[in-house]
Parts: sequence; C-alpha cells; structure tokens
Amino acid sequence: MRKKLHLVSLGCNKNLIDSEVMLGRLKSYALTNAADEADVLIVNTCGFIGAAKEESLRTIFSLHEQRKKDSLLVVSGCLSERYKEQLTKELPEVDIFTGVGDYDHIDAIVEERKSRFSKETYLIESEERVITGSNTHAYIKLSEGCNQQCSFCAIPSFKGRLKSREIASIVKEVQNLAKQGIWDFSFISQDSSSYLRDKKIDDGLILLINAVEKIEGVKSARILYLYPTTTSNALILRIISSDIFHNYFDMPVQHIDDNMLKRMKRGTISKRIKEQLNLMRSSQNSFVRTSFIAGHPKESDEEFQILLDFAKEFEFDRVNIFAYSDEEGTAAFDMDGKITKKTLNDRVKKLEKAVNNGMTNRLKAHVGKKSILVIEGQSGEHELLLGARKIECISEIDGEILINESEVSNLKTGDIVEALITELAGDKLIASVTKLI
Repeated sequence: MRKKLHLVSLGCNKNLIDSEVMLGRLKSYALTNAADEADVLIVNTCGFIGAAKEESLRTIFSLHEQRKKDSLLVVSGCLSERYKEQLTKELPEVDIFTGVGDYDHIDAIVEERKSRFSKETYLIESEERVITGSNTHAYIKLSEGCNQQCSFCAIPSFKGRLKSREIASIVKEVQNLAKQGIWDFSFISQDSSSYLRDKKIDDGLILLINAVEKIEGVKSARILYLYPTTTSNALILRIISSDIFHNYFDMPVQHIDDNMLKRMKRGTISKRIKEQLNLMRSSQNSFVRTSFIAGHPKESDEEFQILLDFAKEFEFDRVNIFAYSDEEGTAAFDMDGKITKKTLNDRVKKLEKAVNNGMTNRLKAHVGKKSILVIEGQSGEHELLLGARKIECISEIDGEILINESEVSNLKTGDIVEALITELAGDKLIASVTKLI
C-alpha cells in the first residue's frame, strides 16, 4: 500500500507554488485530507506578520495532536526559516524542519529524516508541480526575494534580495501547463514590477507580456503585487493594450499620506500613487485592488484621516487591511511612537467601513450588466447554486459570483459563459447565464 501524505499550505499563493513543487516531488505518496491517516504531514508555514505566525503554530500543534504513531511531522517555509534556531529548540513535536531553500529536495529530506536549511532561497525553474484547486488556472512565480526596504516588512531578511527567473524558464513552464489544459495564469512574486531589475532590465514585465501573448493555449492572464516605485506608466499602458492580460491591477499602496510614506520607506509620494491609480482606473473593465496598513509607528490622527478620506474617495474593487504588526528585524520595530492596541483596532474598523462602502458601490455598478464568467463548480453557499468568477478575477481572493439560473444546460467547471448580473445579495453578485462562449 502507498504511504499517505497530508500537506497544509499556509500564507500567500507564492507559498502555494512551493507546496505544489513538494507535491510533485512526493508523487509516490497518496494524498489524504485526514491528518490521522497520514504517514507524512507537512506544514508549509507563513512568517510574515503576527497573525500568520500564530496560525502556523496552531496548525503545527493541531496536526501533532491528530497524527498517528510513527508518522513524520515536517515544518517548512517562512516561519521555519525566520526562526529556525528558536523553533528547532522549542518544538520537540516536530520531526523535521526545513526553510525556504529546499522545496525541490523534500523527498530526500523525508527519506533521510533529517532537517535541512540551504542558504539560497529556492526559486522554481523546470521542476514538476501538482497544480491544486483548479483545472484551468495556475499561479506562476516570477522571482524570489525583494530589494525594497519597507520599514514594516521582514521578508528581505529571510528571503534575500531579488532573484528573477529567465523569461525562457517562465515561458517553458506556461507552455507545459497550457498543454495540460491550463489556460488562465496569475504571475506573482514579492515585487512583480521589479522583475528582471536584478539583471539590469527595467520594465521586465513588458518583455514577459510580449512573450506570454505568443504562447498557444493561453487565454487569460493577470499580474499580482505591483510596487509603486517600479510600476511605470508604460507598464500600465502595456497591460491595458493586451488582449490576454486583463486590466487587473494589484498594487499595495499601504498609505497615502506623504509623511507616512516616507516613514514606511516606500520611496514614492501620494501624487504619483494617485496618478498611477487613476491611469489604471481609466481602462475599460478595470479591477483595482490594494492593501492598507493602519497604525504604523508615529501615524498621527491627521495622517490616518488622510488615508481614511482617500479610502472613501477612491473606490477600490478589493482592499486588504492590515493592522500594523511589530516585527523584529524591521526598521519600524525600533521606532518610537508606537500606536496603542485600542487606537490600532479603532483605525482598522474605520478603514474597513470605508473600503466596504466603496467595494459595495463597485459591486452595485455591475447589476444589470453582462459579464464574462468562468464556472467554478458547486457553490459553497448552497448546493443548488453554481459558483463562478469574473474572468479577470481570482475567486479565492476576489469573491465568488453565484449562478441561480441559466439558459444553458449541463454547465461544468471551467466553462466560460456570458451572464447577466441580476442583483447584489450582501457582498455577493447573483447572475443568470445567457450563453456559453
């Protein structure tokens, strides 16, 4: 009988790609959702901020409690890399630790039953992956590491400096996946708009777009995690002109007050950010998402109000709001002027209210209009409803659209359809399918 593997991938979708590489290396194992049946249990951890670290630890302890006798518990990823000395001493529950450098050697690590931490951060090249969660969509990693110096972010301290893949490597991976029937791709990294800057090439994403557009079988694509200082107007306009890449703009701005942007070491000013966002929004069927951080050290009431007013004024399609997390090894960790927990929570709630109003208005604007959707199977909301996403979006991060009726019978997962958006129920759009595309 085949041994069984239970893998939990936490954190971002960049982590998911590394988890899929591990699944590819461990294809001899049968996958199981039951932790108590697994011979090998792997947690690919996140170590970005406090909440993510707590989730990683809870998952480790939970799996240890469920595991069967003589099973192997493996902890990999960012948390393990960032705190390797501490965790290897304080977590006897874990059998093997590995960081962010050995995903492609996980089979050897499991066989040897020995922890391993390579110095170099792993960056996928030609390794086989097991794509999870979809038979039409895949994430593609552009690079690892980051050259930015944001005051609140510890990622460069354990992921290192920017290291970009060659375009030929990315093209080969996309070609191979397209041959398997994958036609929708999301390109990601810590700072995607800096892609190829480590190779002295500005606007490397334009070169990537040119290459991907030529690949047979690619119908749909988008780029995640643009950075304000490395996102040029030329790049925005190239995305807008593309027939393959959607007008999907994911640029975390974090703040909009100039004093705070300087404290955060973002390298830009509010005028430039607004110029970029307005150019993005000017495109047809634009989808603009961002992230805000509330409560960074020294954020005054006036500076927060400027952010709050901006969040109300510019109606984003999606916003992630983070409460500032005090992370050792960052510039902000040593700053004075820390915000009290009560004030921090109050600011997060105010921001959430402001952005939710804006997102609701953006959703309402779709009612009565037709959209191109991708069917994703039975909805988690109700067994009689189908779940779908707008073709330019990603359902797990941008929200599900519910299909309650259709003029087309026997719809299946992966079908591309035209649908009329009929209403907004809470935070979900309801649609009726009019035809198959």
